[in-house]
Amino acid sequence: MPSIVHISAAGFELYLEGNAGSAEVSLSVEEIAEGLTHVNFSFRSPQPTRPSSLRLVWHLPLAGIHLRWFPGSGTDRTLLAEWRARRVCDSRNTLNAPVYALFDSADRNSLTFALSDALNATRLAAGVVEETASVKCEVTLFAESSAPLVAYDVTLRLDTRPVPWHKTLADTSDWWASMPSCAPAPVPDHARLPMYSSWYSFHQRLSPTAILEQCLTAKGLGMESIIVDDGWQTDDNSRGYAFCGDWLVTKSKFPAFAAHVKSVHDAGMKYILWFSVPFVGIHSKAYARFRDKVLNPASTDGWFVLDPRFREVREYLVGLYEKTVVEYGLDGLKLDFVDTFELTPETRDSFGGGRDIDSVPEAVDRLLTDTMSSLRAINPNILIEFRQSYIGPMMRKYGNMFRAGDVPGDYHGNRISTVDIRLISGSTPAHSDMVMWHPQDSVESAAMQLIHTLFSVPQVSMLLDRIPTEHVEMLRFYLAFWRQHRDVLLDGIFEPAGPGMLYPVVIARNEAKLVAAVYADAPVRMASGAPATLIFVNGTFVDRLIVDLSEPVGEKTLTVLSCRGEKLRRETVRLAAGVNVVAVPPAGVAVIE
Repeated sequence: MPSIVHISAAGFELYLEGNAGSAEVSLSVEEIAEGLTHVNFSFRSPQPTRPSSLRLVWHLPLAGIHLRWFPGSGTDRTLLAEWRARRVCDSRNTLNAPVYALFDSADRNSLTFALSDALNATRLAAGVVEETASVKCEVTLFAESSAPLVAYDVTLRLDTRPVPWHKTLADTSDWWASMPSCAPAPVPDHARLPMYSSWYSFHQRLSPTAILEQCLTAKGLGMESIIVDDGWQTDDNSRGYAFCGDWLVTKSKFPAFAAHVKSVHDAGMKYILWFSVPFVGIHSKAYARFRDKVLNPASTDGWFVLDPRFREVREYLVGLYEKTVVEYGLDGLKLDFVDTFELTPETRDSFGGGRDIDSVPEAVDRLLTDTMSSLRAINPNILIEFRQSYIGPMMRKYGNMFRAGDVPGDYHGNRISTVDIRLISGSTPAHSDMVMWHPQDSVESAAMQLIHTLFSVPQVSMLLDRIPTEHVEMLRFYLAFWRQHRDVLLDGIFEPAGPGMLYPVVIARNEAKLVAAVYADAPVRMASGAPATLIFVNGTFVDRLIVDLSEPVGEKTLTVLSCRGEKLRRETVRLAAGVNVVAVPPAGVAVIE
């Protein structure tokens, strides 16, 4: 591909490749601080034009680069050849985030690169070039078919500081948050408290009596809100979204929905209701109204994705949410599937024709911005949840809870997902996918579901009256433990270790205490200056924890608790410099103070 512009920045030679047509493009460099460089890209066209994809490409030696991370990397942190598809991070306002990190096995940053444009479709990638033992980095602008434009500006942030990799990601998140287009929404305190969800426990088979029973128990265990998921709007229980679109409460399940919501409020719980934002099903009345205003008209699923570029579509959706919140006194909404707002081959050339916005990302931004502002006008403490992978910097403007993607019963997956969200979500709280387990499982195994999501807000989706007493005791203990230490678990300095090994140890600390969760038979390494209170949580089935200290710890009191909160022993200990082994049962806790 021909090079249009060439520039030197951060010790790299960057080449802009592609065909800009009649547009004028330019690159400029701005040194922000030592190890931190901005490359500014400008696109100017004499008349509105649909730009072709343009790529910024640069290479760096494969020296001290062992691993990689981006928001959609999942469980694969390995370096991949530059011809591998899985090396790619696709991003737009409702998908992932435009950031890519390369680092070494000591968790030290080599290069973190990110884009200021979190709205439009971009693509970031890095891969090993076999012939030169180098890493080829690429940033693709206009990665998807876009609306015609005359001007476009974006900044590429290049961070080569030799600092912990998670710090460069946190700093990138702060950089985005400083931009007016990504200013985070306020976070009500209930977004930072444990929740109950109906999805895994009920799926679509909902009833007001059963929900209230679960709420009464959940409240007693320390949960403060319920999310009522799919099923409230349809008599059909066969999954799918063919009955979505009208968003009317089905009378067969909820004959008096307002009274039901009030009963939950009287139980002391906030009430959050699920909507699949884009979907309009063939069995809805809304389908007849909007069948010519969809992004995927060739779909054979039985439901379609509404086209938000039509003002009528946006006003319909925002009006639905306002009406439902006001009519039933709701405290929040779970807004699902917003990542499906995208052009398809059938609509990639559809502009105008009654649309007041031609860009899909811009239309979605307008829809979700209007939704949040209108709902906050009704209730300043409105709770809005989004789900992975729509957890990028602009999503923080539209919502105030980011939940891990669906990993039912998979506590390892929940750990990885919640930590990944935390890395770039700033003050917007990460929530676990709803924890669930089989009632016949051991209490220690059940406890792992909570321990492995310790650094996120816990969501629970179990039929609480059908689990053994010891499971209830465990749940009560760990929710109380989480609430007691929320100040450090959510707000402390966050230090996930070993991203290549999928976080075998995660630490959070403040001036008063440190909480370390151990997810493999690996040492917790602690430098000097540790807080007075040290708390270790055993997220393994090994009956010990290994603590590696840089300096000795004087006489302390050690208390060991079981996963049900039973005090197993209390003794005076002295920890030596170097490796110390502390006997702690699986899923247990050790407190040193």
